[in-house]
Amino acid sequence: MKRTFILVVGMAIVLVCSMQAHAALQNLGTDSLGNRLIYDTDLDITWYDYTHSYDPNIGRADWDYHKNWAENELSVTFGSNVYTDWRMPTTVDGTYVWGYDGSTTAGFNITSSEMGHLFYTELGNEGYLDTSGNTTGCSVSYPFCLTNTGPFQNLLSGGYWSGTEVSDDNDPSVNNYAWYFGTGDGSQGKEAKGVGGNALAVRPGLAVVPEPISSILFVVGGATLGFRRFWKKRKTV
Repeated sequence: MKRTFILVVGMAIVLVCSMQAHAALQNLGTDSLGNRLIYDTDLDITWYDYTHSYDPNIGRADWDYHKNWAENELSVTFGSNVYTDWRMPTTVDGTYVWGYDGSTTAGFNITSSEMGHLFYTELGNEGYLDTSGNTTGCSVSYPFCLTNTGPFQNLLSGGYWSGTEVSDDNDPSVNNYAWYFGTGDGSQGKEAKGVGGNALAVRPGLAVVPEPISSILFVVGGATLGFRRFWKKRKTV
């Protein structure tokens, strides 16, 4: 009976770990405003599912506005916790080189940025060009290449700012540019900070420990103990 108990619990742990390994994006639940927090197990970051869109009435550089919003203004109440350590997604900075095989800093199939990783790796979307430079057949109308948004409810088809500035550029006003990712066609590039765009926010690590894991183990363990007691009583009758 002891072997049975160990076997059942061991199988439950393997099952849960297997579920974890294959669930790269986990919907943790909603905050006090009804927006989802989504954990990326690959990058160990939590996405805040609220697309902060361009507002033409802001009257200031839009990249600066989004950066300030994410880092200084965004406060998320999730359960009994309040999280304020948010930022915009990052990308790998470097000399602007366009391509389509995923090895360049600009172009298509780039997964080294957090937005690119989300778009291609986690959500499984295709870019306008594949890694050989051929068109993939993405729709030429909305929502274009963003055909799968996964657990996200507010992810739009459009240009999303990263929090990474372009540091290596031939333009003398280099500080006026930042990297962006286009969910419409799956492209990454640079843009002047004053141009309007969208923004998502992320934070490092897991916002809260997912309850389903502990709950499954608790239920399985409790059921197994109950079965052991029932079996013992049956043997004594």
